Amino acid sequence: MSETKFAPRVFSGIKPSGGLTLGNYLGAIKRWVEMQGESYETIYCVVDLHAITVWQDPKELARATREVAAGMLASGIDPEKSVLFNQSQVAQHAELAWIFNCVARVGWMDRMTQFKEKAGKNAEKSSLGLYAYPSLMAADILLYHATHVPVGEDQKQHVELTRDIATKFNHDFGEEFFPLTEPVIEGPAMRVMNLRDGSKKMSKSGESDMERINMTDDADTIAKKFKKARTDPEPLPETLDGLKDRAEARNLVDIYASLSNQSSEAVIAEYAGAGWGKFKPALADLAVEKLSPIATDMKRLMDDPAEIDRLLGRGAERAREIASPILDRTHEIVGLIRS
Repeated sequence: MSETKFAPRVFSGIKPSGGLTLGNYLGAIKRWVEMQGESYETIYCVVDLHAITVWQDPKELARATREVAAGMLASGIDPEKSVLFNQSQVAQHAELAWIFNCVARVGWMDRMTQFKEKAGKNAEKSSLGLYAYPSLMAADILLYHATHVPVGEDQKQHVELTRDIATKFNHDFGEEFFPLTEPVIEGPAMRVMNLRDGSKKMSKSGESDMERINMTDDADTIAKKFKKARTDPEPLPETLDGLKDRAEARNLVDIYASLSNQSSEAVIAEYAGAGWGKFKPALADLAVEKLSPIATDMKRLMDDPAEIDRLLGRGAERAREIASPILDRTHEIVGLIRS
């Protein structure tokens, strides 16, 4: 196979289920906004087809899809600089996913840890979509010949599967058609943890609202949650190594670092020896400063759903323009006739 050069292109998406949290913002959207100004073409998606792998109330799904889009727009995703759309408006995602279902191996899917976590003991009652959704995720990425995917550490396995599918397709058909996508994992808060339990990821579906910061929270709620966040009795250490076995403390330091565009080491240097009575209010003030404008703009956007739909529709048109020739060529390579 001859070596193919792929233009640098980023793809990433967020599932519309349960509302956006600070984890979504710091672990994904903030980085996506920064990548708009770099040397990539950026494509960002609300992955509503992934959401329906488990039951969704139709009206709530539509509302949540718009809310995620509003959150992305309010955070700085510019529909002029990036392609922004919801997945189900671009049918090529599902078409390529079927081809990849026929390339991927059952054993590969059996090793996917997220399916095991989500299905639990009732795996046989789970939808086929939940089992096969890593194949759709690979299609999401490779449909645009994306070379880079900004992801959290917990999604790295899916990018590795995407590389496996691309490698097998290229080998099976003797053509280096799909790129071997690289995961982009960087920043101090790529994995934001629960404010009540530092061993668990901040989740939209957690039992208590106090364990997460919602992107729609008002200033008073944000401040209250950070001030009540679980910590330990020890002050902040002089070096980052001193937080090794202090998960809740490390989480708050990482959040502060990401919100202030500093390294975690710089935050420790600034607050070494400080108690939580000093650090938590400082973190709360910083979070309110950075997040309140986003929440305000989200509300403005959600008051005009037709405008959100218009922007998503225009983004879908642009996405189809990129995706169509790639899928058409995929059909030719596989031997599927297009009359």
